[in-house]
Amino acid sequence: MKLTRSAKKLEKKSKAGIILKPDSPEIEKEYYEIVDYFKAHNIETFVEERSSKMLNISGGLKLEELCKKVDFLVSVGGDGTLLSVVRNSFEFNIPILGIHLGTLGFLTDIVYEELPKFLIDFMNNNYRIDNRMLVECQVNNKSFVAFNDIVISRKTVSSMIKIKAKINGSSFNNYYGDGVIISTPTGSTAYNLSVGGPVVYPLTEAFIITPVAPHSLTQRPLVMPADIEIEFKIKDEQGAILLIDGQDTYEVDNEAVIKVTIAKQKAKLIHRTKRNFFEVLNDKLQWGN
Repeated sequence: MKLTRSAKKLEKKSKAGIILKPDSPEIEKEYYEIVDYFKAHNIETFVEERSSKMLNISGGLKLEELCKKVDFLVSVGGDGTLLSVVRNSFEFNIPILGIHLGTLGFLTDIVYEELPKFLIDFMNNNYRIDNRMLVECQVNNKSFVAFNDIVISRKTVSSMIKIKAKINGSSFNNYYGDGVIISTPTGSTAYNLSVGGPVVYPLTEAFIITPVAPHSLTQRPLVMPADIEIEFKIKDEQGAILLIDGQDTYEVDNEAVIKVTIAKQKAKLIHRTKRNFFEVLNDKLQWGN
């Protein structure tokens, strides 16, 4: 296992693409203030199409056009919004700045009220870009990318599911219970944490495999190196549910094989230089109190 290095800073930062939290027209005031903040630093802003329709703004761009036109993206909302932006813009390998409209988030460390101060630092190159590992899964000739986790879950609450697992082609476990979480280090503080999985430093390259309510005293979470292929085979006549980052759901049939590997590209998150993961843990989870 190893730590990822920070990405190079932006060569250009004169154009920003804004993506807003869906179904939240009440943030219109904040949107226009954000546009003004960027304009004060000679940063031209463009808005994503669905966000523009939500606020009845003309000139919105499809995400693909937006990513090709701007130097970085701006996610406005919370961690869920940022998760969606990361996955949907993944193929364009573009840095993303997360602005949180509430309190500090795990992923979005720029609170809205602090944006004017951060932009001064940003323009003076006093920031960093973290490379975060993503996972990719393939099933039924389809491919999905997850930033936090991939969950293989039973279809009904009245029965458990059996899943056969292999690593690099060799059998290593049979899971029997409510399901399995395959988490990134970034996602270790999400669903993985709530079922007793370990907290892993987010810049680590590793998989966390955590059983959900296993019907066995010997099943424990595993932290595995990222340069392996993990294979899960569904052994349940009802099939299973595949949940990607808690946002997209897919049904898979019995005997389906789900292959999980590290994604070829990483998410690039723009952060304050002083951002500290353990301070975030303390703030959000009372770590060390």
